[in-house]
Amino acid sequence: MYPAIPGSTVSLQRGSDGMVGLTIGGGAPYCPCLYVVQVFENTPAWKDGTLNAGDELMAVNGRSLRGMTKVQAAKFIQRIDGEVTFTYAKLTTDTNHFKEAKTLDMVMKKIKHKCIERMSSTTADKLGLTRAVLCNDDLAKKLEEFEKNARFYKDLIIRTHFLFMDFSAANHVQKGMGDLFSQIAVREKAAANEAFTMFAGAHRHYHKAGVEFQKNAAPIMNKLGTYLHKAVPDMRLTIKKYANAKFEYLAYCLKIKEMDDEEYTFNSLDDPLPRVEEGNYEYRVVLRCREEARAHFLQLRSDVRVKLQLLNSKHVQDLTEQLERWTRVLLGYYEECLDISNKANVFPIDIDLSTVVDAQ
Repeated sequence: MYPAIPGSTVSLQRGSDGMVGLTIGGGAPYCPCLYVVQVFENTPAWKDGTLNAGDELMAVNGRSLRGMTKVQAAKFIQRIDGEVTFTYAKLTTDTNHFKEAKTLDMVMKKIKHKCIERMSSTTADKLGLTRAVLCNDDLAKKLEEFEKNARFYKDLIIRTHFLFMDFSAANHVQKGMGDLFSQIAVREKAAANEAFTMFAGAHRHYHKAGVEFQKNAAPIMNKLGTYLHKAVPDMRLTIKKYANAKFEYLAYCLKIKEMDDEEYTFNSLDDPLPRVEEGNYEYRVVLRCREEARAHFLQLRSDVRVKLQLLNSKHVQDLTEQLERWTRVLLGYYEECLDISNKANVFPIDIDLSTVVDAQ
């Protein structure tokens, strides 16, 4: 039996891979304590939720870890069969206070990642810009597809708007032609008068059919505009929140990398950092901040995925539906115009040219 060590305890069963799901840092010869560096997702430690990044590990199955290196501690944990009981001390800190104290540093790192996001890896490497990178980020391709759809809708709305303007102008000409043929009909006699009157009536019916077409087509364009002017901006706002969370998470990853490099440099000179000798408290707080930032980032990424999937389904369904309605309305207009043209088949028209000469 080992002597009792004060602290809270948590017992974890190993997963199917034989691991409890956490990595540890600190330990001899430079740091007086061992602590949790990261808790991996979907592992016993993650599902239990008791241990978090930055928490001090004091003992395992009653045996003190003091004086052990992190490698020795890891091997000791691996040799334990069955349930593993950790004695731990929670990291007592207000991470919000730490975030406020490091605002400028974090903001600069977030801006740095935002700028690098738009660069190729080769360019960033040539500029000597260090950064944290998300591997296999398939969401980036989905966001590109979303922007492509948004540009398609914008182009569709713009082109249709110009089409409506041109159609309205052409429809106004039809009305003018009807008035003009009515004036010509007044001057003609008998068959010519009747023919021009019928032809004038046909153009007025063209105009009436055009007005009806515009009336039926307007709701279709409004429906398509709803996606562009409401759904797209709302999605972009969600993406902006996601990007901010992602850059914050990457900023903490970069901060930890910088602190690791600093610690490695001093240890290689056998001159440990004061913060490490005092328990590496600042580093542990950054670990906790990274864990919280990662959880927030993963939640927003999940929200973006779900929202994109719903939006894409709506995009396909609405676009198909509205284009079918557009086709029916346009086909109806052309069929009505064809019917009007067939009924107004008044050619040839006999005109008394002498009256035209006299009128001139």
